[in-house]
Amino acid sequence: MRDFFRNNGAWILLIAVLLTAILSIFSALFGGLTDPLSNLWGVLTSPIRGISNSFVSWSEGVYNYSFRYEQLEKEKAALEKRVAELEVQTAEGNLAIQENQRLKDLLGLKERRPEFDFEAASVTSRTSSNWEALLTISKGSIHDIAPGDCVINEHGALIGIVTEVGINWSTVQTIVDVNTNLGGLVPRTDSTAIVEGDFSLMLEGRLKLTYLPEDTRLIAGDLVLTSGMNGTYPPGLIIGSIQELKMEPSGMTQYAILAPKADLDEVKQVFVIRDFQMVE
Repeated sequence: MRDFFRNNGAWILLIAVLLTAILSIFSALFGGLTDPLSNLWGVLTSPIRGISNSFVSWSEGVYNYSFRYEQLEKEKAALEKRVAELEVQTAEGNLAIQENQRLKDLLGLKERRPEFDFEAASVTSRTSSNWEALLTISKGSIHDIAPGDCVINEHGALIGIVTEVGINWSTVQTIVDVNTNLGGLVPRTDSTAIVEGDFSLMLEGRLKLTYLPEDTRLIAGDLVLTSGMNGTYPPGLIIGSIQELKMEPSGMTQYAILAPKADLDEVKQVFVIRDFQMVE
């Protein structure tokens, strides 16, 4: 190797000088460009830099999404909690409104019917079958309620009569029950008749007006009130209205189908008439 450099040293020196001159000329002509070695390194490392930058951007995006998602979850939980609180407040407000309305209804009913001694109660359950139509209410013997007491709604419409009494509950036989039987009055014609339950009509929420006077001319929509004949029901309570007139199977007499004025399926608040005075 030493012999090679000794014998060819002049040529190697000449080649080095020429390379230096060429590089100097190249740099002078293309001063704004990188040298070939640096350019080659840039070409080789450019894809790696691109991948690295993409990975960094993706990582930042994932981090930002995770952070934002966590924030949204916290906000969602806070909103759900607030909604639940508002629902509770709304429910409490509705109960307060209902209670206020109940007291107003009771006051109005007392003003319209001062001869009645009322006890307000809530409907706690319903029983309806082919044989009976009953309600259970939230007041009983400790509230001076007794069997035979009449039950109405806030508008003075008849709901039924108390048939069984517990300490703090009572059973009400509604007017569509098959055992219903009371005197009715049609104010428009001043006609009296009998209001009674019927097996075929009970499930439809209807009842019958029978024993109509022969000369009575009733029409659909006529109002029917309690006549107070037997003393169990006070006079003047609204029973319902005539829906249609029909002929008995014998073909000799007519009867009317009544639609109760009170909504027996939806009633929630009732008033028990514990006592009443007959007003002449």
